[in-house]
Amino acid sequence: MFFFSFRFEQMSTSTAMTMFWLFSAIMGLSMASVFLVFTGASIARTFFITASMFGAVSLYGYTTKADLSKMGSFLMMGLIGLIIASVVNIFLGSSALQFAISAIGVLVFTGLTAWDTQRIKETYAEHYGEDANQKIAVFSALSLYLNFINLFQMLLYFTGQREE
Repeated sequence: MFFFSFRFEQMSTSTAMTMFWLFSAIMGLSMASVFLVFTGASIARTFFITASMFGAVSLYGYTTKADLSKMGSFLMMGLIGLIIASVVNIFLGSSALQFAISAIGVLVFTGLTAWDTQRIKETYAEHYGEDANQKIAVFSALSLYLNFINLFQMLLYFTGQREE
């Protein structure tokens, strides 16, 4: 994601799309391990919960008259906090900390989805030109994709039933 955002201006639209598909494929492969740990029914249930939440929050971000831009820096700080806490928990292995990370993660990624959707809507309305708008669309799709994947993973902690 960081590489993608730093190289955004120099990339052609086709390169950006190729990078998006490549990143999605790698994420898909890495998410395959979920099927080894959790039951298929709990994965499906969590997917539908995530899709419903994501759709509702995205619709809110798209239709609300409230200015969500103020939430952006707060949510990004929350995301940085989640990353730090997750790294710390790799060494601690604390289930209580994992519970807190997942709970806060659901809130952060729910907020990021609404914020990103509103930001995308406003950015697209500014009409930067055809090529720029296509690159913005790819980058925006990546942002929403990451929100969905992370929200799914956080919710899976609460709703997932482990394989026995």
